Amino acid sequence: MPEKDVSWNTMVIGHAQVGYFNEAIKLYWEFRRLRQVHCQVFVVGLFCEYSSIVDAYAECGKMSDARRLFDAIRVRDVLAWTTLVSGYSRCGDMVSARELFEAMPEKNPVSWTALVAGYSHSGMSIQALELFAKTMKLRVQPDQFTFSSCVSACAGIASLKHGKQIHAFLVNAGFRPNTIVLSSLIDMYSKCGSLEVARRVFDTAYNEHDVVLWNTMLSALAQHGMCEEAIEMFFKMVKVEVKPNRITFVVLLNACSHSGLVAGRFSEVLAQIKKMPCEPDDHIWNALLGVCRIHGNVELGRMAAELLIELDPESPAAYLLLSSIYGVLGMWENVEKVRQPMNERHVRKEQAVSWLEIEHKLLPYFG
Repeated sequence: MPEKDVSWNTMVIGHAQVGYFNEAIKLYWEFRRLRQVHCQVFVVGLFCEYSSIVDAYAECGKMSDARRLFDAIRVRDVLAWTTLVSGYSRCGDMVSARELFEAMPEKNPVSWTALVAGYSHSGMSIQALELFAKTMKLRVQPDQFTFSSCVSACAGIASLKHGKQIHAFLVNAGFRPNTIVLSSLIDMYSKCGSLEVARRVFDTAYNEHDVVLWNTMLSALAQHGMCEEAIEMFFKMVKVEVKPNRITFVVLLNACSHSGLVAGRFSEVLAQIKKMPCEPDDHIWNALLGVCRIHGNVELGRMAAELLIELDPESPAAYLLLSSIYGVLGMWENVEKVRQPMNERHVRKEQAVSWLEIEHKLLPYFG
């Protein structure tokens, strides 16, 4: 293949691998236009470019384009088939995914895992577990993603029995579960009513500074209505220098939203945030401000808004949320005071769009 073609290939792969899917597709078609060649020439000796393009189409939800490209390839290897199966699975088209999977001349562990994960993420837990059982009979080697998907399937139907079996298999096989698998196990045991076992899984995790694990355990406590325990776990989280994120605050809100603890305890949360070794970002203050809006905590909301405005003075979110807090409480003078700096800084909220159905047609209404 000429050196210039290799450069195009590298550009396409690079863009797809870092998540710039639309750009990868544009580069691919620009290459086709310049060379006026069939896509088969493009993938000679390098099937990964084709798979990257199909993957890019799937990420953009363009499965019909991905299928056309697949059908244009004369010689398809297992990677090509698996990429398309995975694409259909991610888009939730499990009928097409299964049909293609069954038609595969050769399957590998990734192919099986793609279909198992697709069933699990589509809420088809029984099908996911049945397929996993079949992989075990055929002695297909599962990976971390396979286990994660199957454990999530067990959580989806609250099947503690199957969840324990998969956990036992994982341990007996000598797997060292990664964060995703550990989080899935914590979530599964919690949803199946075994909070103590979920806590043991969390306590034995080797990567104790992973915020995903902490958020999952906080969520488990929230599911069981244990607000005080969730708050105390948050304090421990901050103490061991794990930086909370937006999900952390959403989970805490869920834990406390139906109790009278939010107003007082979130003041403690704020105090802990200020002691954090790393500077809180705008996402954290935004989440906290949203909590204050729901619970009408004016003082804490004003403080969070001021800090958020300091970080991003041109973002309308802080002004609008603070204005909403004042409006709910009937503090209209304060609403006007918030709008004044917005006008001075030329901050504008995005125009709202509603859709009205008139004579069976959807028409936009700008409010």
